[in-house]
Amino acid sequence: MEKAGITTMHVFSATSPTLAAVLWPVPARAGRAVQAGRGLALAVIGSLVLWASAKVQVPFYPVPMSLQTLAVLALAMAYGWRLGGLSVMLYLAEGALGLPVFAGTPEKGLGLAYMMGPTGGYLIGFVVAAVACGMLAERGWDRGPLTTASAMLIGNVLIYVPGLLWLGALFGWDKPILAWGLTPFLLGDAVKLALAAALMPALWRLVARFGAGVSMR
Repeated sequence: MEKAGITTMHVFSATSPTLAAVLWPVPARAGRAVQAGRGLALAVIGSLVLWASAKVQVPFYPVPMSLQTLAVLALAMAYGWRLGGLSVMLYLAEGALGLPVFAGTPEKGLGLAYMMGPTGGYLIGFVVAAVACGMLAERGWDRGPLTTASAMLIGNVLIYVPGLLWLGALFGWDKPILAWGLTPFLLGDAVKLALAAALMPALWRLVARFGAGVSMR
């Protein structure tokens, strides 16, 4: 019984390397400055990816499809929860400073004024979802299509919950909050979920094929 308990705990506490850790490894003997520099570089790259994704609008039905939620969740799975969360927070800090990093900026405003508007809750959800998806990736959920899709679904829920709560608090619950902030985007989210479910395992297969000592399990 004790042995089984130890085994179970080991399974749930074990972590898998992220794509970022495999593609840009840092030797264990490297100093803290090297590790911090790598982390900062990846966070900056991640924030730039999020910036670019916010500006992409793909024609779709019933509304144009943004690639930002796909970028947030896929980046978090590739980075892990620490770097994924840090990248999103750096992105939000850039926006708070007035840089036009968000969708609709600068036309719809800049800085904290924009962040306190209708999209504010979704921006908070980005951080929560990035941490959650990064944690799941560190448990190997990004290695297979079904688990990747499940992680993406969880991430989307964690984005929508604070987003809808903020819309309700901002405009009142007598308004059609779901029609404004949820239902028009569900079909696009399903497409992005399918893309991620195909993309992440495919990347791992490439790494396993050309890398050494990488398991798909």
